[in-house]
Amino acid sequence: MPNLAIGFGAVLLVLGIVSYLGTGSVSLTALIPSAFGLVLVLLGVAARNPARRKLAMHIAVIVSLVGFFGAAPGIPKFLQMISGESVARPTAVIAQVIMAILCLVFTGLCVRSFIDARRNRTLEGTR
Repeated sequence: MPNLAIGFGAVLLVLGIVSYLGTGSVSLTALIPSAFGLVLVLLGVAARNPARRKLAMHIAVIVSLVGFFGAAPGIPKFLQMISGESVARPTAVIAQVIMAILCLVFTGLCVRSFIDARRNRTLEGTR
C-alpha cells in the first residue's frame, strides 16, 4: 500500500502541474491536485516504515476522501460539458473529474486493503 500511495500521489502531482500549465500558468488553484499528491507521496514514504504504516495509510485515506469531496463538484459540470453545453474553465473541470476519480479509486483500494488486513489478523488469531 505505501507504493500505491506514492504512485497515486505522483499522478496527482503531475495532474496539478499539467493543469497549471494548461491554464497558462495563471491559476494557482490548478495546483491543488499537486498539493494532495505531495501529501500522499509523503504519507506513502512514511508508511514504508512498518511502525508508521497503519497511521500513515489511514491518514492517506482521509486525505484521499477530502480530495474526492473537494473535486466531486466538477462531475456535474463535466457531464454538462460532454453533453455539449459550455462551462467556465473546462481545464479545471477536467482536472477536477480526474482528481475525483483517482481519489475515489485510491480510497476503495485502501479500504479493501484494510478489510483484508483485518481478515488476515482474525484468521491468524484463530489458528
